[in-house]
This record gives sequence, C-alpha cells and structure tokens, in this order.
Amino acid sequence: MATTRTAHTVWNGDLMSGAGNTSLDSSGLGNFDVTWKARAEAAEGKTSPEELIAAAHSACFSMAFSHALAQAGHTPEEVNTKADVTFEPGTGITGSHLTLNARVPGISEEEFQRIAEDAKTGCPVSAALTGIKITLDATLAA
Repeated sequence: MATTRTAHTVWNGDLMSGAGNTSLDSSGLGNFDVTWKARAEAAEGKTSPEELIAAAHSACFSMAFSHALAQAGHTPEEVNTKADVTFEPGTGITGSHLTLNARVPGISEEEFQRIAEDAKTGCPVSAALTGIKITLDATLAA
C-alpha cells in the first residue's frame, strides 16, 4: 500500500535575506528554520534541503541494508550510516556520499561489501537521487 508523507515550508522575503520554516507535518516531530546562508555557507542552527535529503538517504539506506542482510540470513548488531549531501551554489546538489559502519556477526567482508553496494542502488531514496553521483564507503566493524 502506498504511503504519502507531508512537510511544508513557509518562506518570507527574497532568497538572500529571507528566511523560512519547514514543518514535518506527517510526524509532527518539529519545525526547522531554513535560510540561504544556512544552505550555502554555515548552518548556524538552521537546516537546509540538503541536510533533510541526507537524513532521508541515511535512514533509507540503513533500512535497505538491514533488510538485505536479513534476506541473506544475517542479523546486524548495529548499522551506522552517515550521508553527506553536497550542494554547490549555481550548480545544485552534486552528490551524496554514504559512510557505513556496521557490526554483522558471521558475515564475510566480500558478502558485506556486495550487500552494501546492492543496498546503495536499491534504496528508494537512492533511486530518487539518480541525477547525482552516489558513493559509498562501507566498513565491517569487528
């Protein structure tokens, strides 16, 4: 069954000096201030579309990776994924770099890397981001 999640942003002013507030409507988990400066320079306590995409990508990849592990007969003790989404003013979003560190008892390095690569391309957020370069560094923790 399809699900739809909703967020909205109210923006006031022009791009450079204006400001907005993004609300996570479906979950009700919060409201987040956004500005051009936070997007193109330093965050200074505000978020950006790229940070929100990074959150979505890291969560989606972690879920896809955990699911793929289970299908292969492995149960992870911990999956820790960081996503770094790069924005270049004037160009746009240019990439998402995933850094995975996971503890998975009984898995070989080769199988771990294969499953991680498959999850990178198979995660629905990765599919939505096909217009950018997606890279992965995966580390099997002891």
